[in-house]
Formats: sequence, structure tokens, C-alpha cells
Amino acid sequence: MILQLAILGGILFIGFKDFEKSRNVGPLLSNKSKTPDTQSIKLNKSEQTLEDETDQPPQKSGNNDVEGMKKRVERNNIAALTALGLSIAGFFYWPLNLVSIPFIVYAFRDILNTTYQLAKKGKASVHTLLSLVMVGTFFIAGGVFLASLIILLFIWTIKLTARITQKSRQSLVDIFEQHPKFVWILVDGAEIQVPFNELQVNDVVVVHTGDTIPADGVVVEGMASVDQHILTGEARPVERELGEEVFAATVVLSGKIHIKVEKTGEESTVGKITHILNRTIDFKSTTQLRSEKLSEELVNPTLIAGCIALPVLGFNAALATINSHPKEKLMFIAPISILNYLNLASKQNILIKDGRSLELLSKVDTIVFDKTGTLTEEQPHIGTIHCCSNHSENDILTYAATAECKQNHPLAQAILQEAEKRQLTLPSIDDSEYKIGYGLIVVVAGQTIHVGSERFMATVGMSIPSSIKQQQQLCHEEGYTLVMVAIDNQVSGAIELLPTVRPEAKAIISSLKQRKNIKATYIISGDHEIPTRKLARDIGVDHYFAETLPENKATIIKQLQKEGHFICYIGDGINDSIALKQSQVSISLRGASTIATDTAQIVLMDGGLKHLNTLFDLANDFNTNMDTTFTVMLIPAVISVGGVFLLGFGLPQTIVLNMVGLILGLGNAMIPTLKQAVENRYTDSTTD
Repeated sequence: MILQLAILGGILFIGFKDFEKSRNVGPLLSNKSKTPDTQSIKLNKSEQTLEDETDQPPQKSGNNDVEGMKKRVERNNIAALTALGLSIAGFFYWPLNLVSIPFIVYAFRDILNTTYQLAKKGKASVHTLLSLVMVGTFFIAGGVFLASLIILLFIWTIKLTARITQKSRQSLVDIFEQHPKFVWILVDGAEIQVPFNELQVNDVVVVHTGDTIPADGVVVEGMASVDQHILTGEARPVERELGEEVFAATVVLSGKIHIKVEKTGEESTVGKITHILNRTIDFKSTTQLRSEKLSEELVNPTLIAGCIALPVLGFNAALATINSHPKEKLMFIAPISILNYLNLASKQNILIKDGRSLELLSKVDTIVFDKTGTLTEEQPHIGTIHCCSNHSENDILTYAATAECKQNHPLAQAILQEAEKRQLTLPSIDDSEYKIGYGLIVVVAGQTIHVGSERFMATVGMSIPSSIKQQQQLCHEEGYTLVMVAIDNQVSGAIELLPTVRPEAKAIISSLKQRKNIKATYIISGDHEIPTRKLARDIGVDHYFAETLPENKATIIKQLQKEGHFICYIGDGINDSIALKQSQVSISLRGASTIATDTAQIVLMDGGLKHLNTLFDLANDFNTNMDTTFTVMLIPAVISVGGVFLLGFGLPQTIVLNMVGLILGLGNAMIPTLKQAVENRYTDSTTD
């Protein structure tokens, strides 16, 4: 034993000298270390940080650093396994215990380093307890074996947590790039394809129907209908022509425009939103998992109890008291429980990128919705078809559908679907006379058909009947679109295109409001007052804010938080990203803007809202499961401490009780998966 301790002391002395030289690097394993933040938006993806409890500034880490950390953990794992194997063999040939000590110290060096740095500052953590127990085991029989087992369990905890992070990231599939890889610019009158990243201010970029506008700028040629709801929240497309502004990330629905680039990258509207987004308080980085928090809160009471036991009951009792703390076991079981619920959620088409959001969802008392694209679908539906000049509804719809037959944007698809629903036969068109601008000009059976907005009709010099003008004014006030149809230079009718409310929205909101913890619901929209108010009334939302700028959405969220609200924000656009970041819980929909899905903690992968209630149910089940897990793991700890002081328990008894707590906690954490397996087996047998 004396020889064993001498070797251990020498290795620790040399090790601490090395730690002192390299302390600026910071330990790999730290009780405040966070898994990489999966919320980080793509424009800042490379800036991952690892915070440790030595109060050092965050270190930037690229892919090479992440790979290096993985390799380091794997080396620690191999060392711990080697030490465990040697210590087991040491029961039969004792010198092998001495051989295992360097492997133990190597695998444990990061924890020892953290303990040493904290001790110099008068602080303690779970790592302190681990170090005390590990060193203390060398004073009892079989200590080398116990020390190697302790470090192996801790390393497995780290690896499991990393696995959860990796699995969560890999689940995020089919997220398209925010900008095109290539753009077309005009050079000496010719269209030249260049990489997006080479686009510069004053370049003239050419954008066709269906393309995403790559930069902020001014139209210098052409005209187009632009969908910018993803940026501004406006439900209706806007027309843009010579001299008017357009913005990056918006989409040309119809037409072709030449844009003189004024702002690119970080200077664009999207880039500025990204900058604000990065400066917004990150609730996710300051909220610890309950297991980590609870484990840390028990450190000082455990040390105090150990100090009391040392003079009263002796060294073995003190060591047993310290070992009664669940230590890494709480952090070992919690990731397993989280992983089970992440898997259950994924089977319901719910991607949860951060397990902490499951805990936070149970605290939500206010749900805030974006309007356009979240409560409403991208594609509108046909309302009233207004007719004049003795034409029927089907005539107007037939001409409009014929003109739109080659278009893929949502307005065109709504018109085409209505024509198909009415089983209308579309005549062929003369391709040589097919023109696209603000609207469409086609020739059908010798007749010239114009389809487009009021502004388009005015551009081509047509007078608009008073009845259609009145309807246009009403449409503007109500926030929906009116598409006019002219036959042989005479406006003959118009088609209302109304926002399509998600069919599940009203029922989902009604169900959410019946939950005991949900006290209020809001809509925050960049759309006009009247349609926002009408939607809130129709689907049962309590409050609304209309005509809200992107940066003001986050301001509203902050104000609600100051009033005591715990916010869950649900949005899909770039204009929602700052509000998503500001909220305690953030949800986006698959198919939304990349920044929204990257920022949100949770993504509803079916692109709708029907799984919102399922998500809240899973969160409640998760928190109940975690409460039970903590209880069944803490009870053995309490029994251990009581046994030390009242029944003469030593280290072996506390180790056994710790193992009992670990097994009970593990069993409870696996219950959701076991239930799912039983249900699947029952379903399969019923089907057969």
C-alpha cells in the first residue's frame, strides 16, 4: 500500500505541474461545459464555444478542435478501460495494480485539473467530489479497481451526452441553403453566372420568375411580383418596377427584373437581422439541465456532511458520506431519458434540437404565433369571383387559369386548383405571345388576355370598372389579393385570393388554451391590422399586434417577459428569427426560412401545427419522468447518509446503494421506450 501511494503521489505531483503550465487551455471535461449550441444560425456556425468553470473567456473552436476533443475523450476512454482491466487482474496478481495507476491518472487528469483550479479559488463542484472519492479509494482495499470504475463511468457520461447532440443534429435534414450558390449578373450586356459569394455592390443581377433575390438593391429594368412575406410578414405579393427597392431572401413570383446591388452579406436587411439575432440574450446557454443543477446544489451539503463525519466517525465514514452523492449518475441518467423522449418526438414528426426545451415547455404560460406562414398556409384559396361584361365566373376563371398554367407560385396554384375543382377545360395558348411582367399577357383563341393586379392594368392603359375598384379597396383594407382579368383590353372580372388558415389552427389553439398552465395567446404579425384582427377573432387567439417590424417583434416579447410571461414563440420567417431567439422556447415549421429553423429549438417536421399538443404532452411526461428518476436516485443517497451516521455504513454499502439508485433511475428513464416498444408490438400483432 505504501509503495502504491508513493507512485500515485509522484504521478499527481508531476501531473499538477503540467496542469499549471497548460491551464490557459482549460479542461476538456467541466461541470459547466455545454454541448455545442444547435441553435446557432448558419452564418455563425463556426463560432462554437466551450465554457468552463475556471472563468476563462470562451475559446473559439472549429471542426478540427471538435475532432480533437472527440479523440481526446476516446483516448481517456481507452485508458480507463485499460486501467479497469489491469485492476481486475490485480486481484490475482497485485503488481498489476501499480501498472494501472498511470492509466487512471491519465484518464482522470481533466477532472483533477478542474478540481485543482477550483480549489485555488475556494470553490467546489461534482468534480471535487469525484476527485476526493477517487483519491480516497487508494487508502482502502480494492481502491485501484474502484478508481478505474469511477472514471470509466464519468467518461461514458460525456460520450453519451455527445452522442445525443450528434443524433439531434443529424436529424435536421433537407434544410435548403438561405441563398443560391450562383447568381446571374450583367457584364457588357451579357448574363454571366458567378458564385453568390462574389456578388459585389453595384453589380447588376438578373432575377427570373421563381428565383430568390440574392441581395438588397434597386430595380433598374423590368417589373415583377415579389413575395416578401418571409421577411416582412405581408400576406400579399408586392409589385416592383424601375427605381423601387427589393430585398435579399424574397422571391420573384412572376416577371423578370434587373437589380443594381446596394447591400450584400452582413449589410443587407437579412444580414442586419442576423447581427441583432447574435446579440440577443441566449436563454439556452444560461439554462442548465435539471440534473446538472441538482447535482451541483448537493455538492456543498455533501462536503459539509463529510467534514462532520471525519472527526466523529473516521476516514472511511467520511469517504462513504461523500460517495453518497449521486455525482455523475444523475448526469448519466438524464441524457438517456432525454434521448428517449427525443426519439419519441421524432416519431411524431417533431425535431427537438435541444433537450432543455422539454423542461422549459412545462413552464410556458403564453404562446405567441406569427401569422403569415404559421397560422396561414403559403397557398391562398379562391374567394368570390367578380364578373362584368356578361362573362360568367367560369369564363373568368378559365382565362385566368389558362394564363397561369405555366406558373408555379402560390397564387397561380390556387387559381389552377380551383379550375381543376370545377373541372374546367383550359384552351391552348400561343407561346409566341406569352409575356410576363407585373402580370401575364397571353393570346387564347385570338383573344388577348391580361391577368394581374390593378397596377398592372393601369400600366397597360386599361380603365377599371367602378365595381372592381371598390372591391380592390376592400381587398386592400382586408389584406387579401385581387387578381384582375381583362379580355381584349377590357377588364372583365376579378378573382379574390384569400389567405388559407391552417385547418387545424382553431382546434389546436382551443386545446392549448384548455391546459392549466396556458394563460394567454397572442399573434404578432407584420401584416395589416384588419386581417390580423379578423384571424385572431376567428381562431380564438386572445390578443394581437399588427404591422410589426421584425426588430419590434423581439421588443414585444421582451415586454411580455418583463410582465412575467414565460413565452413560447412559433414562427417561420426571417422576420421571426429575433423573436424566436428572445423567447424562452422557440418553435418553427419545416419548410420555413433557414434562419428560423436554425434558430428554433424545436421544428415541426410535417410543416403544420397539428403536433403542438403532442409536443406539450411529451414535455409534461418528460418532466414527470425526470422527477421520478431524481426521486428514485436520491432516496438511496439519503439512505446512504443516514446509514453512515446511524447504522455504521462504510464505502462498500454506499457503493451498493449508489448502484441500486443507478439501476432504478435507468429503469425509470427507459420506461417511455419500453412503453413504445409494447405499443408497437401490440399494433403489429393486431395488424397481423
